[in-house]
Amino acid sequence: MLAILAWLTVIVFMALILTKKMHPFTAIVLIPVLFAVIGAMLGLYAAPTAKTLKMPVEAVTLWDQISVLGTWIKQGLTRTSGTAFMLFFAIMFFSLMLNVGLFDPLARKMVHLAKGDPLKVLVATSILATIVSMSGDGTTTTLICCTALIPVYRKLNLKMMHLGVLLILQNTILNLLPWSGPTARVIAVIEGIDVQRLLNGLLPGMILSSLFVTAGAYVLGLAERRRLGVQHLSDADIDAIFANTTSEQDALKRPQHTLVNGLLTFASLALLISGTFDPVFIFLVGTVLALVVNYKTLAEQKDRLYANSGEVLATVIMVIGAGVFMGLFTNSGMSDALAGSLVNVVPTAMGRFWGLIVVLISAPGGFFLSNDAFFYGVLPVLVQAGKLYGFTPFEVGFASLLGQAFHMLSPLTAFIYLLLSMTQLDMGEWQRACFGWCLAIFAIFIASALIFGLVPLYR
Repeated sequence: MLAILAWLTVIVFMALILTKKMHPFTAIVLIPVLFAVIGAMLGLYAAPTAKTLKMPVEAVTLWDQISVLGTWIKQGLTRTSGTAFMLFFAIMFFSLMLNVGLFDPLARKMVHLAKGDPLKVLVATSILATIVSMSGDGTTTTLICCTALIPVYRKLNLKMMHLGVLLILQNTILNLLPWSGPTARVIAVIEGIDVQRLLNGLLPGMILSSLFVTAGAYVLGLAERRRLGVQHLSDADIDAIFANTTSEQDALKRPQHTLVNGLLTFASLALLISGTFDPVFIFLVGTVLALVVNYKTLAEQKDRLYANSGEVLATVIMVIGAGVFMGLFTNSGMSDALAGSLVNVVPTAMGRFWGLIVVLISAPGGFFLSNDAFFYGVLPVLVQAGKLYGFTPFEVGFASLLGQAFHMLSPLTAFIYLLLSMTQLDMGEWQRACFGWCLAIFAIFIASALIFGLVPLYR
């Protein structure tokens, strides 16, 4: 019954998002709360309630199961609060850098190199996203790529959806590097796994997929070239494009502080990638320094904080909503029940195809569950079952990573709300635009794994 409730929660939530019947924030909070209350009324949470309240299961009352929902939500919010605060100050920091015009020279240079050719801009988008995604952090990739490229897309009237799709696809692929989240979790769960062998096995599929996405960028670029034409822009034309700003925007520019702002941004990103300090600390201090350096008076600082707060709020409330979803979904046992249903649906007679089955399970598992829930909760079960069918822990662990082709589309992935906020894209439309590409990447991952014998087709 709990598994049914879990599936209904996910399906109803996704249906409301994809059909645009509810705002994502409203849905991500209201739907899990609604189904959690239904589960409590049905008495499905006796064991998890007893665990949370540290009391015997037989002593748990119906009211206990209802009242504990607030505790579970608080625990979920606690888990996502670090991400929320980090995004709060990261968005504020980069919004200030956009205000002062730090990225104008880079955008201007890209337009100069592209000479108004949409094809060159889209291919450059794919390549830049690939390079930056090697950091292993989706937030960093989004911040760097969007702040650099959004002005270019706007100046040339390119479809912002292309930026949102190309960025997430390359980040999805590079997210399989050993220092990234999912692969690091597999290494942690499977004792003694050969990290070098794991990386060597992943690389062919990653390289092929990345080339595929870049080729896709070329095709999309051709379509944009047909739609807009190649704008044969002279240097004077390009200067005119970038001069098309309001007096209010011009008043915010600080070209005299470009060097200082550049060093501040470079230092912030270097510290972020190196892991020297917590990201919240880096962007908190960076935001304060950016305000002090560029806007001297109290009125100017107050104006910038108010003006940029809309972008901050749009992203942070979604991370808070995801905390509510995760808190209820995980603590109530719905996450485990959903994971168990994914495993139990496989007939025992199909055990000889366990490697391929794990690959197929990893796709919905990676989408509907957080990486923590899937790799720490589901993967150990898959590994133990695989041993019964003659599959090694390495083979099962490798197979479990291939479904990551879809994970970045999950509403449980915090940084996508930053991407959607900066590009001003609708989540449902963006997911639909990405899905076909993700399916192709998934197919490349599977084909590569089968060809190189990393996931046997059957035993």
